[in-house]
Amino acid sequence: MPKTVSRAAAVAVLVLAVAGCERQPVAAPAAGPVVTAIGDATSIPPPPAEREPVTQPAPVEVAVTFPQTGSGQWMFTPGSDEVAGARGRLMRYRIAMETDIDGVGPAEFAARIRAILGDPRGWTAGGQWRLQHVGPDEPADFTIYLATPSSRNKLCGGTPDGYTSCRNGSNVVLNVARWANAVPNYGASLEVYRQYMVTHETGHRLGRGHELCPGPGRPAPVMEQQTLGLHGCVPNPWPFPDGRAYAGPPGEYDDPIPAGTS
Repeated sequence: MPKTVSRAAAVAVLVLAVAGCERQPVAAPAAGPVVTAIGDATSIPPPPAEREPVTQPAPVEVAVTFPQTGSGQWMFTPGSDEVAGARGRLMRYRIAMETDIDGVGPAEFAARIRAILGDPRGWTAGGQWRLQHVGPDEPADFTIYLATPSSRNKLCGGTPDGYTSCRNGSNVVLNVARWANAVPNYGASLEVYRQYMVTHETGHRLGRGHELCPGPGRPAPVMEQQTLGLHGCVPNPWPFPDGRAYAGPPGEYDDPIPAGTS
């Protein structure tokens, strides 16, 4: 995708630190300026012209490509009026995508994040949380980044592995290498893995720790580190997979992190 975005209006270049929320500090991007991806997330498409209906082909999944070391420049998407969840504490989140990533547009990425976090099997199902995607100039409780492996290391802190995703303070960092490629031998589709990584890292921001597989053949708790190993469980991206809370014993395995960043 191009390194800047221009649609109905010119690209707006913002200061590095956007306005923070009084209730929670909001982490700044890893480095570089922030640009806004123009486009209304809540717009309704105009009605079709009065003519014969046209059958559209199914969308084709485009390969996501990225450099190992990104620019540290971020495209923030406009927010949405929609609030996921009927009751509970409202948590607002921003969505940012590093400009070097191709094969997924910022609007498409934001729509996928909203769909995952708004799924009735997700964190809002228990009535403890409501979630809303807000724009870059609005107060927020956390920011979801789609980051190259090097920017993942800057945002996550700690030991730089370039492989996993993380939550660090108010950063929910999705490693684009995992978004593009999932992990070997996961046993489910790329879409299921993406649902897992978003829900797992957001779960950390909501105060949840790691969990263990409750038994062979059972669904993995979403807070199990499924990226590193399933330990007899089967993939599961949801905390409420059948409308009821599902979890495993607290703890984590001593799984090695694979070498490399692909």
